[in-house]
Amino acid sequence: MSNNFGRDRGLPIDRHYIECFLAANAHDIRGRVLEIANDVYTRKFGDGRVTRSDVLHAAPDNPKATIVADLTHADHIPSDTFDCIIFTQTLQFIHDVRAALNTLYRILRPAGTLLATFPGISQIIRKDMDRWGEHWRFTTLSARWLFEDSFPTGEVTVEARGNVLTAIAFLHGLAAEELRQEELAHRDPDYEFLITVRAMKSKHAGDGAVA
Repeated sequence: MSNNFGRDRGLPIDRHYIECFLAANAHDIRGRVLEIANDVYTRKFGDGRVTRSDVLHAAPDNPKATIVADLTHADHIPSDTFDCIIFTQTLQFIHDVRAALNTLYRILRPAGTLLATFPGISQIIRKDMDRWGEHWRFTTLSARWLFEDSFPTGEVTVEARGNVLTAIAFLHGLAAEELRQEELAHRDPDYEFLITVRAMKSKHAGDGAVA
């Protein structure tokens, strides 16, 4: 149907789930917010709660970027800086995921929130594979293991969205508008199409897994 994730037909199915996740956690998108590559979701879901918006990109050729950094080596980003980080569909491109998550924890303010999504089932994004490398696919189990190694126990919520129908539709390039809402809403634990994580930094310095 489409080799561009259904973008030429409507809203990609993974983006439908991402937007549902962000809408459900929109109260976390407040204060100083960091987003990766652009500020689309900060603007869409911030709803007047955002006081400052920053965009991080790994390469200096992005005109929207206010911060250029590799999250695995980002000592120049001050600690305790952001109230919220929107980290969608990025972790799979980072080889050293532990280092990246440690950085994200460090640069969040106390009680700040990370809203992350990444694929469980997806085709390769060829452009990004050739530029950055696409290293990983995740499950709820691996996501919980990774995030609880950086964030405090009890402050990490991991969920999966999707089912066999939405996974097949996505791989064939259908758009979200071409499925019924009940088809999109059904969750099948054996087909973890998209993984979502809400992780909060400790309210008190030094209480988390990462100093």
